[in-house]
Amino acid sequence: MIRLLLIVLLALLIGTGLSLGLEYDLGYIRISLGNYLIETNFWVGLGLLVAMVALIVVAMNLFRRFRQSSGVVTGWLARGNERRARRRTTQGLLALAEGNWPRARKLLASSASHADTPLINYLAAAQASFESGDHEAVDELLRKAFESTPGSDMAVGITQAQLQLAGNRLEQALATLLRLRKQSPHHPFVLKLLKNTYLRLEDWRELSKILPELQKRNVMADDEFNELQRQVWHNLLEQAADDCRRQRQQDPEASLAPLTRLWDELPGFLRRDEQTIKDYARLLADLGDEAQTETLLRKVLRNHWSDELVNLYGRIEGQKPDEQLLLAEQWLKDRPNNPELLLALGRLSLRNQLWGKAREYFETSLRLRRNRETLAELSRLSAHMGEEEASIKLMMQGLSNDNGLPELPMPKA
Repeated sequence: MIRLLLIVLLALLIGTGLSLGLEYDLGYIRISLGNYLIETNFWVGLGLLVAMVALIVVAMNLFRRFRQSSGVVTGWLARGNERRARRRTTQGLLALAEGNWPRARKLLASSASHADTPLINYLAAAQASFESGDHEAVDELLRKAFESTPGSDMAVGITQAQLQLAGNRLEQALATLLRLRKQSPHHPFVLKLLKNTYLRLEDWRELSKILPELQKRNVMADDEFNELQRQVWHNLLEQAADDCRRQRQQDPEASLAPLTRLWDELPGFLRRDEQTIKDYARLLADLGDEAQTETLLRKVLRNHWSDELVNLYGRIEGQKPDEQLLLAEQWLKDRPNNPELLLALGRLSLRNQLWGKAREYFETSLRLRRNRETLAELSRLSAHMGEEEASIKLMMQGLSNDNGLPELPMPKA
């Protein structure tokens, strides 16, 4: 009530002041604009000025309200685009899962700019393009994926490497993975992809360099890792042997240093591995160094018995064949019924020109186990001893065993 009385009182005072002011001549206002001249009473000019200010204020308020309303419209449109993008992204992922590559690529790529996670859209669209065989589109979509999300270079790079491997673009995949490894040297999945790439490129030397890191990062199960090591070093031994052969073609007296040096580099467990020892011994023997092969096998068989290695021992010629035979006969005391050792003894007896002893060893081995190698050796020995009928009979037995012939009635001679 008091506020209302104050407002009325203030209005009366203003009105009284204006009425008294109008009675006095305060002069006029004169405005010159180019060739135009405007003159007006002071009070009229003041009224016009107030009216202009009021119009400006009204115009500003209208403009502000318009901007606010347009922002609401813009927000509404943006939310609509996001809803459509989510719907199209879902449809695109479903199409990708169903194998509808063209539709998946179209939906995912077109909705990426308004999607919540454009990186996923572009990566999935790149997968769809790869399945369609459009490698140029793959590269373009991966570039957009990288640009769409800061810090996505590792995710994009891994996807790119996987697609390059799947497309058998091995050199490009290797370049991508080496770049990623510089950024993250210990990334387990990058190491795994790099291992797969080296395997397919058969780059055994480079693969051997990352074996310690593969083991340290537990990229593979222990059994799988050990098998990979065997494969890598087996192929490296083969390559070293090939290098020795090429050197000996130019220089028959060239050493076997590339092969023996690589043997010294092998991990300890592989130097005790039966199959690896057999591979190395076989390569040494093939390259003509049977003396070193005999020394190696003798040391191994002294502490670790192996039928495969004793078979190889009977095939090679050491520096002293007579001592080689005596050593094998010492082994026979502990293994009197070992057919492989008896076969090896028969061959060592032949090397020492002990024909009768060789025949006894072969026959004893055959009684313990019918083996085509033993049959062939006894057949060959019988032929050279003039026992052609026995040789032919043994040969026929070997052929029957090798071909798995069934027991059938035969005419009598």
